[in-house]
Amino acid sequence: MSTATLKRRYFAEERLQHLRSVIEQDVARGDYHGAVIRVSLGDQIGLDLAIGSADADQTKPLARDSVFSIFSLTKALTNVLALRAVELGRLALTTRVIDIIPEFKGTPREHVTLYHLLTHTTGMPGVWIPKADMYQDRLDELVQAVCDNVHGTVPPGQRCDYSPVANQVLIGEMLRRTDPQGRSFNDLIREDLFEPLGMRDTNMGVRPDLRSRKVVPDMRGVIPIKCLGRTQPGPFSLFEEEVCEAPHVGAVSTTADMWRFAEMLRCGGELDGVRILSPRMIEVARKNHTGDLYNELYRGVALRAGWYDPPPAYIGLGFSVRGERIVHHQFGTLTSTETFGNYGAGTTMFWIDPSLDLVFTCLTAGVMTQAANIQRFQRLSDLAVSAVV
Repeated sequence: MSTATLKRRYFAEERLQHLRSVIEQDVARGDYHGAVIRVSLGDQIGLDLAIGSADADQTKPLARDSVFSIFSLTKALTNVLALRAVELGRLALTTRVIDIIPEFKGTPREHVTLYHLLTHTTGMPGVWIPKADMYQDRLDELVQAVCDNVHGTVPPGQRCDYSPVANQVLIGEMLRRTDPQGRSFNDLIREDLFEPLGMRDTNMGVRPDLRSRKVVPDMRGVIPIKCLGRTQPGPFSLFEEEVCEAPHVGAVSTTADMWRFAEMLRCGGELDGVRILSPRMIEVARKNHTGDLYNELYRGVALRAGWYDPPPAYIGLGFSVRGERIVHHQFGTLTSTETFGNYGAGTTMFWIDPSLDLVFTCLTAGVMTQAANIQRFQRLSDLAVSAVV
């Protein structure tokens, strides 16, 4: 083994400070209100900072323990529980949804499997809400609305349509119906994921002890639908509900907690002696399972932004993957091809680069449009990689 192979990588401090200054400049320019970021290399934490504020007027400074609505990062939590269920023999990647949820009937969607749900290749359109103006804080109502209203348009496996709602609603219900203890989804995710990983500030809904630190999302007109919960006021009340049983968007968390989740994945599925997944499952999950298919939602984003070469979907088993081509990508252009992670609604992201042993976790305030968010995180991700020497 060569000396170069044995060389231990480390952070260049001046590069980390440059990353910090770029975020400060973004906030000063009004691109977004603030960010809480943690970047680590192996067991070394390089950055752990709160920058800016929760609001546009910069009157509510963010802290490292600020609690955010993490939007679609919730999907990553749900997806990992599904992969765990496969390892425990409760589900298989080939399990059909209809075999667990019989009311999910109809051709061609009756052929949809857990694999199709995880890879967004169900053949169903990527609808933002399964029923207009419905409350989204109860899983049983979400499942019923998906079964009634979201139907297949092509056979599974032919298209990749990112699913904002339906896929994780179905996964959450499959987990609930196959749980040997008969637990609710919220109990299941808390007892099997949050508590074992020490994610103390993560919850499905805004737990009362988290309320004082909660960042109320500033949508800035970029979310195309109402997101309603039944007890809180406003068009995005879902994200302020105390109890939110929405496996697609309902979790709140901190950067430190989401870093612990990502660190578990970096460490081969185990953290502090608690195993969630096997190393092999993570190796399989971080592969590109969608080939050269476009993600139809983000193909539209790319074309509207004037990007002449829309990127492939690059989706693994429940994760986004960096992929091989140099394209617009939130995980940057310098990360390795098997870099994997997830993102949420113009504000939140984590990724793990298994080649560099690098973890990037960032939750932000001030929701950005999709294209601007991709470009923002692409730049920040590349800056993080460039700090590794």
